[in-house]
Amino acid sequence: MATPSTPTPHVVIFPFMAQGHILPLLDISKAMASNGVRVTIITTPSNSPFILSKTSHYSQISLSIIPFPKVEDIPEGCENVTDLPSLQFFNPFVKATRNLKQPFEDILAKMSKAGCLPICVISDMFLGWTVETCRSFGIPRIVSHGMGVLPMLIAKDGVLHAPYIRSLLDSDNVELLSIPKLPFPLIKADLPDAIRSYDPDLISLEIQEADKNSWGVIVNSFEELEGEFVVALESFFQKGAKAWCVGPTFLYDQVDQHYEKQSCPYIKWLDKQVGLDVVIYVSFGTQSHISNTQMDEIALGLEMAGQPFILVERSKTWVPPEGWMERIDEKGLVVRDWVDQRSILSHRATGGFLSHCGWNSVLEGLSMGVPLLAWPMGAEQKLNAKYVAMGLGAGLMVPQGSLIDRHVICDGVKGLMEGERGREARERAKFWSEIAIKAVEKGGSSRRNLDELVQCLVHRERRVI
Repeated sequence: MATPSTPTPHVVIFPFMAQGHILPLLDISKAMASNGVRVTIITTPSNSPFILSKTSHYSQISLSIIPFPKVEDIPEGCENVTDLPSLQFFNPFVKATRNLKQPFEDILAKMSKAGCLPICVISDMFLGWTVETCRSFGIPRIVSHGMGVLPMLIAKDGVLHAPYIRSLLDSDNVELLSIPKLPFPLIKADLPDAIRSYDPDLISLEIQEADKNSWGVIVNSFEELEGEFVVALESFFQKGAKAWCVGPTFLYDQVDQHYEKQSCPYIKWLDKQVGLDVVIYVSFGTQSHISNTQMDEIALGLEMAGQPFILVERSKTWVPPEGWMERIDEKGLVVRDWVDQRSILSHRATGGFLSHCGWNSVLEGLSMGVPLLAWPMGAEQKLNAKYVAMGLGAGLMVPQGSLIDRHVICDGVKGLMEGERGREARERAKFWSEIAIKAVEKGGSSRRNLDELVQCLVHRERRVI
């Protein structure tokens, strides 16, 4: 990117403090750093060790650490959404991040004084207040939503037509003006809760206004997957703004051979499994809250299915049904700590993914050629689940209900791992895996978009100067 006569481009990245939002921006940071861009990541003290563990091999990446504000509305010491006792603290947590505005301004002021202002700031959707600060320094702000193009587009269209959405029953079909032909049938119940009963709070309004004033949006997706929806999404931003599809961002590490295989108990357990595509991996992300009763049904359903499994379980109160651990013996593995999901999905033994369908998990499953058994639990996950299962044909859906019993879970697992529809979904997942990998290779659509994004920002800065 830089030549002897030009300075090294510098980008500031400011993730929201939640693992699903941090990871894709760390991947983008590493991809940019590998391409000669100097990256400063802004974070708080308790989030810095995790970020350092993922970026320490990159000399072009540095951290700028600012204190997380102390506020009465959230427990002391909570600096990440995963630390919150329940989701009722989420909105107060987002509001608390507004107190980071002054430290953020101080960082940019120091950079300005040193003559090293960034060519842009990439900040999370929940940090919409960064727009005003960026504007005051003449720096373009690029927003990251942590969603795919299609679910983001549906969400924005739903907000724009809130009165129409509110007038519908949950079972009514939804027609969106910006997307005349959806790849799956959409009903009101599929929309995120915040849109179905849209009553805009200050956070929602701030996000919408900040998006309108952002220079562009960076998307962890690739054109071959969602390119047909990009132009419609761009219409919700300021004139001339672009949606830059640069994903799947985690694949840059693998393609560029920076990715290190993990050696840990669950990988050693996978190594012992006989055959290909025999294990179903079960994980519902870091923010899903599952009742103990539902966890019992999941455990018993996995036992009934008789398929080798890894179950990632983060509840502090769930105790497995009596005798269950002894009965599953070596057939299953329960992990209560954080896992490197990408290592599990890339393992030869992993052949299915029972997932909440957060966008990161969807991309990771598809990119590894692993079909999904989709069990959406919140946010835009129903949209993701339908797109994977109905639009892409790379997964199956778990029938929805307030309590999914063990028989339904057993049937779903067997259908994905042994059934004809599961075999077809696996073929489609492997098809999308090949395309995803090509997208981030040199000459691929996402690699070109990432290069073009940096070049556009560099040229813009030169024109301003």
